Amino acid sequence: MTGLTPAQQKVFSFVHDYAIRHGYSPSHEEVCRQFGYRSPNSVCKHLKQLVQLGYPQTPRNKKRALDLIAVHAGAVAVSFLGIVAAGTPIEAVGIPELIEVPENFLGHGNNFALRVRGDSMIEDGIRDGDILIITRQSHAENGQTVIALVRGEATVKKFYHRGNEIELRPANSRMEPLQERAEDVEIVGIVMGLLRNYRERKH
Repeated sequence: MTGLTPAQQKVFSFVHDYAIRHGYSPSHEEVCRQFGYRSPNSVCKHLKQLVQLGYPQTPRNKKRALDLIAVHAGAVAVSFLGIVAAGTPIEAVGIPELIEVPENFLGHGNNFALRVRGDSMIEDGIRDGDILIITRQSHAENGQTVIALVRGEATVKKFYHRGNEIELRPANSRMEPLQERAEDVEIVGIVMGLLRNYRERKH
């Protein structure tokens, strides 16, 4: 199955999670509100691309935006390495454990998983308790969501390289970005997707 772009992954994850939570898929208007789109055309563009990739299909005689169809991708075991902060940096704890994830969530190369603690990425749909799927690499493009080590402590943030400084930006309007010297920041990997279990949530 062809991999998704970050934008496509976010739309697919929202539709998938919404369908699990409510028992039916979201409308175009609900997708627009979730991502702040002013025009339904942006939603239609992403949905059309997802249909072409074989993920969702537009339902017949329904008011909802789309139905999900099965994603024909195998499960792959990756290393689950502990907890990463979506707040202030904390140490990622090594745990000798494997977790199975959909194959289409994985990037090329070495992949691993971390559980999120904190809410600094909540506006990007990353919640406390989610499991992030990460492809290990030492570089990132501006705007990508990364796992970074800041003087040895792990955090998940959006990455921006500005001259001799690195900005690690939260997706939470109540929080300030981290401004760090480039030599103090090590990129561990790029976030490719997330897993969420609603049955474990109490709210």
